[in-house]
Amino acid sequence: QVQPVESGGGLVQAGGSLRLSCTASGRTFSNSAMGWFRQAPGKERELAAQISSSASSTYYAGSVKGRFAISRDNAKNTVYLQMNSLKPEDTAVYYCAAKNTPWGGEYVYWGQGTQVTVSS
Repeated sequence: QVQPVESGGGLVQAGGSLRLSCTASGRTFSNSAMGWFRQAPGKERELAAQISSSASSTYYAGSVKGRFAISRDNAKNTVYLQMNSLKPEDTAVYYCAAKNTPWGGEYVYWGQGTQVTVSS
């Protein structure tokens, strides 16, 4: 079992940067694909980025590609989301999630979320 806990959210001006961290307890972290989701007010939750268990594969939503970077440190049971060139439309609650597989399948473990607010 993997229990994610997010940190690093906050308020930033448009064009700025933030780095989110997610530390996940549990022995299976290094075998788990991890993802960052986000949910803006009035909108559905969307997958922003995903990284495979070995970090050999990544996925980005079109809206964040080229601006966000996902990475992980399996020795620290931590996954990161570096967010650059932030826009007001990036304002959302960001959730870290984990799978039971190295890449495919469903997300089964979820963090509580961290608020990111980008001011114009």
